[in-house]
Amino acid sequence: MKMKPTRDGYGEGLLELGRTNPDVVVLDADLAKSTRTEWFMKQYPDRFFDMGIAEQDMLGTAGGLALGGKIPFVTTYGVFVAGRAWDQIRTTVAYAGLNVKIGGAHGGISVGPDGATHQALEEIALMRVLPGMTLIIPADAVEAKKATIAAAGINGPCYLRFAREATPVFTREEDPFVIGKANTLREGSDVTIIACGPILYEALLAGERLQEKGIEARVINMHTVKPLDEEAILKAASETGAIVTAEEHQIIGGLGGAVAEVLVKHKPVPVEMVGINDTFGESGTPEELAEKYGLTARDIMQAAERVLGRKK
Repeated sequence: MKMKPTRDGYGEGLLELGRTNPDVVVLDADLAKSTRTEWFMKQYPDRFFDMGIAEQDMLGTAGGLALGGKIPFVTTYGVFVAGRAWDQIRTTVAYAGLNVKIGGAHGGISVGPDGATHQALEEIALMRVLPGMTLIIPADAVEAKKATIAAAGINGPCYLRFAREATPVFTREEDPFVIGKANTLREGSDVTIIACGPILYEALLAGERLQEKGIEARVINMHTVKPLDEEAILKAASETGAIVTAEEHQIIGGLGGAVAEVLVKHKPVPVEMVGINDTFGESGTPEELAEKYGLTARDIMQAAERVLGRKK
């Protein structure tokens, strides 16, 4: 299977936008090579701004560009932009409803030796809570390109999360991508696995292994965490009666919490959450980290078996 980082899809999407939309500009915080915005810079140097290691200033500048009619994509590691510049994102961008797109790289724990300081594990919660913020977490590089292009087509602030390491490319060019509309990748009637980001591939593997045990698992790609596809969640809850969520993020405040909020209000069913359990990460290979922090297909399968034991 082809392997490719989702950040590559972001870079490819920006190149496409550079060609088709003259209002798109790109800002980076001294990480253009790593975030793949370097590709845009080489093709469209007059529409690229390296702001240096000054994330707060970058967001303020992006707000001004948005007020001037541009569509700025600001980019750096997610832990830096969501952490250091959260006040500017909240007050300058979100409060004013400005048309600023934020690309957060190094999302999740699987960023290898960079370790805890560079692993964005809290930014889904930080972005999800902001009024009017759209939040997209592509599953692979193909979907990341689609998400980047789609983000430019909506009005208002948007956060896009990307991974550093190469991960399986398993969605297709012809697959639909609509912001706020989940994609069902596998049908099933016994349990539903809802995932976002590259861990979705592990969810699909878990579905296959569950089938070998006679358990039919539905697998849903919840690429948009906000606005959440409540219809898909409630349909799955009604038809399967049990839910597992999987994400490369803190369980607290992430996709699992968002799904649970919908279910507890409309259709309470048993839920198990796979994710980071209230801890910081550490250095290691992506495989070692996924194993240690319980983010593998085996962990998702075990969560499905546990939730089935709670199903009425």
